[in-house]
Amino acid sequence: MTGSSDYVVVGAGLAGAATAWQLTSRGHQVTLVERTVPASPDGSSHGSARIFRYAYPDPFYARAVAESRALWDTLSSEGGHDLISAAGAVDHGLGRQPALLAEVLADAGIDHELLPAAVARERWPSIAFDSDVLWHPGAGVLDAETAVTTMVGLAVGKGARLLTGWELHHLEQRATGYRLTSTTGETLDAGNVIISAGGWLPHLLGRLALPAGFLRGLPQVTVMQEQAFHFRYRDTGSAGTWPTFIHKAATMQVYGLPGGRDADFAGQKVAEFNGGSLIPSAAEQTGRVDPANRDRVVGYVRQYLPGLDPEPYAETTCLFTNTPTEDFIIDRVGGLTVLSPCSGHGAKFAPLIGRWAADLVTGSADIPARFRPTLSAGHR
Repeated sequence: MTGSSDYVVVGAGLAGAATAWQLTSRGHQVTLVERTVPASPDGSSHGSARIFRYAYPDPFYARAVAESRALWDTLSSEGGHDLISAAGAVDHGLGRQPALLAEVLADAGIDHELLPAAVARERWPSIAFDSDVLWHPGAGVLDAETAVTTMVGLAVGKGARLLTGWELHHLEQRATGYRLTSTTGETLDAGNVIISAGGWLPHLLGRLALPAGFLRGLPQVTVMQEQAFHFRYRDTGSAGTWPTFIHKAATMQVYGLPGGRDADFAGQKVAEFNGGSLIPSAAEQTGRVDPANRDRVVGYVRQYLPGLDPEPYAETTCLFTNTPTEDFIIDRVGGLTVLSPCSGHGAKFAPLIGRWAADLVTGSADIPARFRPTLSAGHR
């Protein structure tokens, strides 16, 4: 027996770490379990470079980013680390709808400019723009791994227990709560359980003692093994001047950002959005880069990013855990909460997701109904 806890959080990625931080900040007894180590390299929360941006066509998310930013500032202050570095963001391509994004940001009171392509090319000659361009200077680069370790450290400092190398095998409901059993046979009792297992969630759903109706009400969760490539700046003096970007071209959507320490600060990280391969769960990831995806991204860099050397000097794979609508899942039945934020855009919301999850599991506040799909499906 490993022991017992009022709240057990399974998974020490961004969402799980944020939930543990929020719960311990409210004085609750928390155990955080992780199959390997926090911000595990084979999960979705490793590395130093994620885009922090406000531009969304959905006003709900644009406002939520502003709400999240205030929590990031609190976290940076409490943890003593600057977690978001300034870079700004440019959005372009007709499919990206820069004018619509500008309207949303205007309504949300977020600083931005809508620029003609020619003006944007003068400002950022290393990027070949093919439409009007939305620029918002408040965007930047989020250090995901340091964010995780900061939140875990703060949670532990407030009394949370961290168990690493503890992989959940199954969970059963008992008269007083839940019993979690690891793959090595250790057990842990809890009054409430929050499952934040990222790409391992599809593998676990059938082992969580969830009512059949609740399971039917959850949207399909799929896992993609994605690829990202790092390209050197042709002008080394331009490092520090590159913005983040999202470009919805005719045939693909591509995003890029300064690569951070993951690639020695020497270039831009560029990837095709949802350009990877579908896998059953994170347990089946191979870590192998798809040559066809590499060729597509290299071709994109040659055409649209003249300021980069078009041969990647580093590459990696990562995981996207997706829902059909790209909305998150923060849903609960009994004392069991399923927490699955990602769909390629969850990182920037991590402390807010932690607050939403803590509000839900403690019953202290309502959370956005769009994250509770089983309620709209009639399953509680």
